[in-house]
Amino acid sequence: MDGVPQASDIPAPASPLAPRPDAPAASPGEALDPAIIEQVVIGGDLARLTPAQRVEYYRQVCASLNLNPLTRPFEYLRLNDRLTLYAKREATDQLRRLHGVSVEIVAREQQEDVYVVTARARTPEGRTDEATGAVSLAGLSGANLANGLMRAETKAKRRVTLSICGLGWLDESEVDSVPVARPVQVSDGGGIEDAAYLQKLRRRFGQVSAEAAALGIPWSPLPEDADEATIVRLGRALRADVDRARATGRGSAGGGRGARGAA
Repeated sequence: MDGVPQASDIPAPASPLAPRPDAPAASPGEALDPAIIEQVVIGGDLARLTPAQRVEYYRQVCASLNLNPLTRPFEYLRLNDRLTLYAKREATDQLRRLHGVSVEIVAREQQEDVYVVTARARTPEGRTDEATGAVSLAGLSGANLANGLMRAETKAKRRVTLSICGLGWLDESEVDSVPVARPVQVSDGGGIEDAAYLQKLRRRFGQVSAEAAALGIPWSPLPEDADEATIVRLGRALRADVDRARATGRGSAGGGRGARGAA
């Protein structure tokens, strides 16, 4: 199923920074299926995973970084028609604490209507990195102007934190400034709760059902309230029937609907 220069579609599974000795250990869990990793790395799209696989992937990413998944350090967004993660404040705050990263503002300047803040991060080992946060101040005044100045500083601090930790995610302070990025609601069970995406899945199911009907393979329409997991499960099952029929050169003479009902 189904950038920004600083954002990679798929984040690195672990930070290059070694956890501090006093960092809390990640709780052991079931190893992520290598096939899942392959789907994500090659396809660059978390929408290719089932809801259960998506939950496990999220948990494993948090475990690899020693982040607490209960704080929801990441959320999902659509970027270039791919589902990926972006980092929230909970992620950058925990990363700074875990790795002893200190951040200082080293420059503030205004270039015409754009306010630019430069932040420098430093690790206990002496490594440094810098990143900027830029915000347009055009037409802003009063409280809105003050918020714009603070947003620039926030962007700089969070971007340099992710950078020095070797992570390529977008930060939530950048999402609004990326026209092609759209936050997507994903349930605790990993299901995508997005009307446009569910409609896209239904269209794909319709394409598969048309192939099944042409081969005389019985099928049933999707229930009106079918969620992502149901549509994907029934669609994959029907696709398997279609592929089998084509591979063997067989198909039911009667055709029509009936065999593949809603769960």
